[in-house]
Amino acid sequence: MSRQVTIFQVDAFTQTLFAGNPAGVVLGAEVLTDAEMQSLARELNNTDTAFVLPGDGSDHDLRIRFFNPHNETGFVGHATVAAHIARLAAGQGTVGIVRQKSTTGLYEVEVTGGEMPSVSVAYSAPQLLAPLGDKERSMLLDAMGLSSVALDAKCPLAIARRTSTRLMIGLREPEALAALSPDPEALKRLSAHLGADAYFAFVRDAHGPGTTASRLFCPHFGMPEDPVSGNAHGMLGAYLVAHGLLPVRVGRASFRGRQGESLGRAGEVDVEIEGESGHPRRVRVSGTARIVYQASLTL
Repeated sequence: MSRQVTIFQVDAFTQTLFAGNPAGVVLGAEVLTDAEMQSLARELNNTDTAFVLPGDGSDHDLRIRFFNPHNETGFVGHATVAAHIARLAAGQGTVGIVRQKSTTGLYEVEVTGGEMPSVSVAYSAPQLLAPLGDKERSMLLDAMGLSSVALDAKCPLAIARRTSTRLMIGLREPEALAALSPDPEALKRLSAHLGADAYFAFVRDAHGPGTTASRLFCPHFGMPEDPVSGNAHGMLGAYLVAHGLLPVRVGRASFRGRQGESLGRAGEVDVEIEGESGHPRRVRVSGTARIVYQASLTL
């Protein structure tokens, strides 16, 4: 008996075609085996593909599994945004709160409609580890091709950890960010030493107050640079609040992050943090997406 799934190619964190972070979305994925999901993710060859399935319990509305071309991963921010935008386009989704189950737990997703629908994902703030020691700091600067004077003195070099880890690297000037050309092999070796899966370089107030510019380097995952990362921006929000670098008013702080210009895939991520200065508790990452194409696949 033949089986059919609907496939979307979606550019997340942008409303411009061929910008932002591309993701695959497969609706009706319950007809696929695990091996077929992995094969389809490899065939689509996006950084990540979201496979949408019905819920299997009363505590959630749907399940999403994420596969990159090589293996299954726990939770992916940009592919979550892409999946819910695709569900709206297919008439399978509605605006409001959706309880999403992924292998790393349950997530509260809010979908808004209108001409430019958006998706926000809320989760607890990541753990922030102690700043790097002098030896590790020197190793990082060498691998990134940076000098100490390029660093933002208010931003300690530190790892944020949630379902994965990102090392936060604050820079003083956008020009230094644009000029970055790290050594991928050195970063891979450093990942094993530090426990950092990827390296998130950023500049505060790069486009005015309450904005950041950033780049994310991920050679550990087989990807030299990620275009636009929701997960990393959520970690950055918690980091900035924890270190008193983002103003908190009435228990909330927010900023807009820009990423992807270096790859010709500019995108934007809106981040809101709940908590008090020095003590982030919860993070909400929001963005929109543009559907590139839709197709049906019969197996």
